[in-house]
Amino acid sequence: MIIRTEIEPTRRLVHLVGRFDAHECPGFRSAVTPLVTAEANVIHIDLSQVAFVDSTALAELVRLQKAARALDGEVILADPSDPVRVILEITALAEMFTIIDTTGAP
Repeated sequence: MIIRTEIEPTRRLVHLVGRFDAHECPGFRSAVTPLVTAEANVIHIDLSQVAFVDSTALAELVRLQKAARALDGEVILADPSDPVRVILEITALAEMFTIIDTTGAP
């Protein structure tokens, strides 16, 4: 998986490309955890190019959401691909996150 981060004054953007699974979680955690701070407690995660997520990856997103909420922030999932959206809905985790569509699609 490719992880690209962008740092803005009050939020962080994380773009993911590829498979987000147990094998990729350590790299994700080390790249993203330091981005959650009291000054920048909102993280946008672009999931538009993620083809697959497993339970370990979902747990990692939940862990990150809890860390952000502890700082009065949140994790916002942007443009989840169809496979990711289906998994979020089936597991009822979609309710735990703000999910946005930045593409303008209906």
